[in-house]
Amino acid sequence: MFWLFFKWTPWETEVNVPQEQPVPFSHQHHVSGLGIDCRFCHSTVTQAAYAGMPPTHTCMTCHSQIWTEAPVLKPVRDSLIQNKPLIWNQVYRVPKFVYFNHSIHVNKGIGCVSCHGPIDKMPITWKANPLYMRDCLACHRHPEEYIRPRSEVFNTHWKTPPNQLEFGAALVADYHIPKARLMDCYTCHR
Repeated sequence: MFWLFFKWTPWETEVNVPQEQPVPFSHQHHVSGLGIDCRFCHSTVTQAAYAGMPPTHTCMTCHSQIWTEAPVLKPVRDSLIQNKPLIWNQVYRVPKFVYFNHSIHVNKGIGCVSCHGPIDKMPITWKANPLYMRDCLACHRHPEEYIRPRSEVFNTHWKTPPNQLEFGAALVADYHIPKARLMDCYTCHR
């Protein structure tokens, strides 16, 4: 019985546990404070399975002009000088037997915060949800509850309308989301 309890604790799930990184990056500062869109750093999120981590030159787009001597940014400057990428610690990991494609989800109207939680309020990044199979299945069974207009996928402040079920059902139809395929095991387990 203890083993089952342990599997749900933050010790095991790492939910709400900040991940140590080579640079203490604040989504709160960059997204909420500066208004930087997710796609500026995660540039492949709309075209690839992996959202991607920003190359050093993306960081240096701004930091070659501001905070140029900040000690906290020394790893970024060293990365540029040495032409070696920063090695970020992955916050979310899916098991090897699970196929997940970011681009399919964002292009079908699933917002970043649906899985990543209030990322724009995180001074240091942590996992907001354990992303168990039940979490994925909740959305796959009832996508109308989670879907939003494509134009709002990266809007961390978007609120579901009072008629979300009807609105979502119309979006599911408009985006040609085959509900039967969503429940096919092969969709995620390849």
